[in-house]
Amino acid sequence: MTKKTCIAMVPSSGLSHLIPQVEFAKQFLQQHNQFIVSFIIPTDGPLTPSMQQILNTLPPNIDFIILPQVKNLPQHSYEPATKMKLVAKYSVPFLQEAIKSLISKTHLVALISGVFSTDAHKVAKKFNLSSYLFYPSGAFTYSFFVTLPNLDDSVSSETEYLLEPAYETVIVPGSTITLTIEDIPDIIKSERSSILYKSFLDVCKKFSLFDGVIINTFTDLEPEVIRVLQENERESKKPCVYPVGPIIRNESNCEENINLMCLRWLENQQPSSVLFVCFGSGGTVSHEQLNELAFGLELSGKKFLWVVRVPNKVTNSAYFVGEKDDPLEYLPNGFLERTKENGLVVSSWAPQVEILGHGSIGGFLSHCGWSSILESVVNGVPMIVWPLFAEQKMNAKLLIDVLKVGVRVNVDDESGIVKREEVAKSVKRIMEGDESLEIRKRIKELSVGAAVATSEDGSSWKALSSLALKLHSF
Repeated sequence: MTKKTCIAMVPSSGLSHLIPQVEFAKQFLQQHNQFIVSFIIPTDGPLTPSMQQILNTLPPNIDFIILPQVKNLPQHSYEPATKMKLVAKYSVPFLQEAIKSLISKTHLVALISGVFSTDAHKVAKKFNLSSYLFYPSGAFTYSFFVTLPNLDDSVSSETEYLLEPAYETVIVPGSTITLTIEDIPDIIKSERSSILYKSFLDVCKKFSLFDGVIINTFTDLEPEVIRVLQENERESKKPCVYPVGPIIRNESNCEENINLMCLRWLENQQPSSVLFVCFGSGGTVSHEQLNELAFGLELSGKKFLWVVRVPNKVTNSAYFVGEKDDPLEYLPNGFLERTKENGLVVSSWAPQVEILGHGSIGGFLSHCGWSSILESVVNGVPMIVWPLFAEQKMNAKLLIDVLKVGVRVNVDDESGIVKREEVAKSVKRIMEGDESLEIRKRIKELSVGAAVATSEDGSSWKALSSLALKLHSF
């Protein structure tokens, strides 16, 4: 019996990394059904119910292998990026055994690694497999991170920090955006001698080792950056770049009763009248900031649908801390009663994909995670830009300075929070007036571009076909 041609995928740990890779696999197989895909999942504990549900509902041509749990991670691994990298690194022996098993059953041709699973590259090479990186964010941030090792080499050994004093600003190849130290992820602001910084730098160094990089973007969204990356590929034998996006979910992984509650409420609202407020699957704000956001939404007088989480001073705490308290208990006294005619407030989770696709939504207050950005672009929904952590401030610069499809909230210099007046002002800017109309026009154009890119013979469709042809040749 002829063995089926198989691709193995090793996602970085966590729901926000698993979802884009699963959606990519589905899209790839829909277009090229001669392949099968096997996910190999590194773990350091039991899978969350959400992850388990996603894996249990995979189509027949996608299966999965859960690797044994990694134990006794070092103390410094509590920073998210470092933890994900170490989980993947310590899973390499388990990964090798899983690859051996797949080779015995299938015609395994390639291994596709997540951003923090780059140690899987050496496993691919050991078994003479084609090796690819799946980059779930945009070409702009990829261009910065793949350049980071060169930037680091240019800084003198006496310099403690990357951007001070030798580099006060950085221009990303293929972009006119100038980044300051305020715009880059916190992990890069660590001392260059620190374990956190070195760990992330090692991830970025491995980017250039892959045969190709699959990026969740499309040509009309980031034309110049993609052009420069592809020129570099031709001129200096850099990895092939495949812009295959937008890859987004078709439906949310959310409880049915919450889905119905949100969508029924939206059905009773006017077209483009509601602001959706959500900080992604892991974003949180402090209690003080939660109150200011609440008062700002109330002050704006606009309709809103708000996903509230238990406040925390650590902006990505929802990734690691289960919510035992009721988030609604942290809202200002009387807020729910005062705003019951204008707003719907839900705890922790809501069906974001379905909400952004609803005709009543007129704006999205977002933390600027890339998946949320793409969902907003696909549905033509303008954004209020409120970045919290990781590469989100870089994404925010792209949205405001280049794409011009949103407005950005301003943080108060003294308190370090966004005041209620600023919240209300931003809501009104995105929901009414001439500025809103211009932003709405631009994001509608990008929405059309996204649809064209993924249609037959569109740029992303062709990129997937090119990748499939390469893989089929092995």
